[in-house]
Amino acid sequence: MGKTLYLECYSGISGDMTVAALLDLGADQKHLEVALSGLPVQGFRTEVSRVVKSGLDACDFSVILDQDNHDHDMEYLHGHSDEEHSHVHKHGHEHRGMKEIREIIEGSSISTRAKQTALRIFEILAEAESKAHGVPVEEVHFHEVGAVDSIVDIVSIAVCLDDLDVTDVVVPVLYDGTGFIRCQHGQIPVPVPAVVNVAQANHLKLKITDIEGELVTPTGAAVVAAVRTSEKLPEDFEILATGLGAGKRQYRCPGILRAMLIRSVEAEKQESDHIWRLETDIDDCSGEAMGHVMQILLENGAREVHYTPVFMKKNRPAYELVVLCKKDKISRMEEILFTETTTIGIRRSELERTILKRRAEKIRTSIGEAQVKICTLPNGKERCYPEYDSASALAGKAGISFREAYDTIVNCWKTER
Repeated sequence: MGKTLYLECYSGISGDMTVAALLDLGADQKHLEVALSGLPVQGFRTEVSRVVKSGLDACDFSVILDQDNHDHDMEYLHGHSDEEHSHVHKHGHEHRGMKEIREIIEGSSISTRAKQTALRIFEILAEAESKAHGVPVEEVHFHEVGAVDSIVDIVSIAVCLDDLDVTDVVVPVLYDGTGFIRCQHGQIPVPVPAVVNVAQANHLKLKITDIEGELVTPTGAAVVAAVRTSEKLPEDFEILATGLGAGKRQYRCPGILRAMLIRSVEAEKQESDHIWRLETDIDDCSGEAMGHVMQILLENGAREVHYTPVFMKKNRPAYELVVLCKKDKISRMEEILFTETTTIGIRRSELERTILKRRAEKIRTSIGEAQVKICTLPNGKERCYPEYDSASALAGKAGISFREAYDTIVNCWKTER
């Protein structure tokens, strides 16, 4: 199974910060160096070092070019320098479009998964820049993003994610600054248009701080949009490893990106916990609509959904719809109820419940591998509950009834104990 990565973007996110955080997290630096040596791009070298940010030891990743076209200094970014216009000419960038970017990535020696990740990041950037400048995607030229240092950053991120075998990425929110920065075209507002476009197209949550400056770069936003699989942390989890990646720019915030490899710990392993009950009475919604909303609620994290026929005022036949969910799912459940039904009000209450300790297992049976839930009773004895989808699939494969498949799985578990 792949690993789950949590990116904590309280100081924003950029390409070099992400590479540094992933290396600090445990990605193989030697593997990255070999991958970059096979990149069909010349005129750069990379450097990995340790720096101190707000008293914290962090990893720093730098791309050093033969010609200095790396990150602009802070005066230039904020338009305070008297020489800012000449600075544009002294620090030119090599222009590249998506055609050239694809050729570079496809011509590299990195893995297929890493190539797909890198290309997806650039595609998201191209779409954002296309919208910002009002030109077709294939006519977008990455005057900054397409520079060698950014190509190396993005490819490095893809290689490190692949090396760590990250398959799930949790990013709840991106913190950005405010004010204006100067780019090649002049002064632009923060969040910069490309970041706004990436966030809008990919439903990323932005939180604007009072820090003057660009905390989230277009590359950082595109990385999140390309690899994020969830915006919600598990309710209970353990931390397997942590990494700190340092940013180059100096702001009031620390300028670090914290990355964590985490593993979910199911709340159901506890003997007691709390759950929320949401209920509403509906007298003008069809049975088809009720069946539809039940399915959507379950797909979005409801623990249980049921509705019961009731009579309301004026003897109208209606349904009482009840949803059980964890606290972090309340807003999503209510959003679905208001959107998918005709209700105009939802009652909610917190319930304490007693539950059996449980664990998920896979067991081998005479009809194939089955997924089961093993529950521990108060007296210490264990009981096996085959998962419905697994038992149903095995029943169809073996040409037997669901009941026969269910009993076969339970009996095999008892025999192998």
